[in-house]
Amino acid sequence: MMSVWRNIAWVFILLSMPLCVSAQSDAQEELDVKEIVLGHVGDSYEWHITSFKEKDLSIPLPVIVHSPTSGWHLFSSRHLREGAEYEGLRIAEDGDFKGKIVERQADGSDLRPFDLSITKTVAGLLINTVLLAVLVLGAARWYRHRKVSDAAPRGFVGMMEMLVSTLIDGLIKPCVGPNYRRFAPYLLTVFCFILINNLMGLIPIFPGGANVTGNIAVTLVLALATFLAVNLFGSRAYWKDIFWPEVPTWLKVPLPIIPFIEFIGILTKPFALMIRLFANMMAGHAVILSLTCVIFVTAQLGAAINGSMTVVSVLFTIFMNCLELLVAFLQAYIFTMLSAVFIGLAQDNGHQEKA
Repeated sequence: MMSVWRNIAWVFILLSMPLCVSAQSDAQEELDVKEIVLGHVGDSYEWHITSFKEKDLSIPLPVIVHSPTSGWHLFSSRHLREGAEYEGLRIAEDGDFKGKIVERQADGSDLRPFDLSITKTVAGLLINTVLLAVLVLGAARWYRHRKVSDAAPRGFVGMMEMLVSTLIDGLIKPCVGPNYRRFAPYLLTVFCFILINNLMGLIPIFPGGANVTGNIAVTLVLALATFLAVNLFGSRAYWKDIFWPEVPTWLKVPLPIIPFIEFIGILTKPFALMIRLFANMMAGHAVILSLTCVIFVTAQLGAAINGSMTVVSVLFTIFMNCLELLVAFLQAYIFTMLSAVFIGLAQDNGHQEKA
């Protein structure tokens, strides 16, 4: 057992070296924990890997913007490093557009052009999507030319079959109801998509480390997809319960009090899905990064304090990484479960159960 924990510790130390080296260069002057955490959790126009001897090792990403004054621009983000200006564009270092590409106008003001750049979050999203497609299609390929009487699959294919069967029989079918087959592809896709992005976000080295599900724009799109699945395929009984619920008439006319509350509920459900996933994943990354920074915050307090706090930091960070593995699966499961519940309540069977 001790050898297992020792191996886990060494793996964590090796994976955390890029972050530690980057933080060490800042600690030589004055460590800004907030800037480090937001820098690693936030989005950027390049994929920073590590820093070595005051040199940053990063992967430049494509910049694609359209300005109403100068038209389209397409170039590598390496031209915008260290506050440089290229083709009249630069990355704002302060103000309302901090961290975003802006263009200086003739009157000295900054204009933010229409931005379609491949940022770190977008690149991570594309990488994780390709990885997910490879895994799922690779597992599905096993079933070609197979018969029902053949032996059950083993290894990765067997694990995928167990996962899909568990989600359908234990989650999707009970929550959605008789029409579960209609919504199973979407719910399975949502679960696998969130899970693979959560797991890849815990790997601090390329191609992992992108905080995809900790970006509120990504969770907004996921919540919007559930919103459309609930309301576009909702039954007549579902809409009747919203605009003409079975309550005393004076609560519906002349002032539609209950219908207004029910209509607000249509919007609050996807909003809760969006905030829950975003906040949990963002908080997990921030806590892990903050615990790692404890090593460098205490560097100037003496060898004894710094050594003891380093041990505490490493142990707590290992614990948080293990906890985040559970959270990665749990948040994917909760998002899928709530989506299935909302879809099921919008079906005819959901109206009958509610009655």
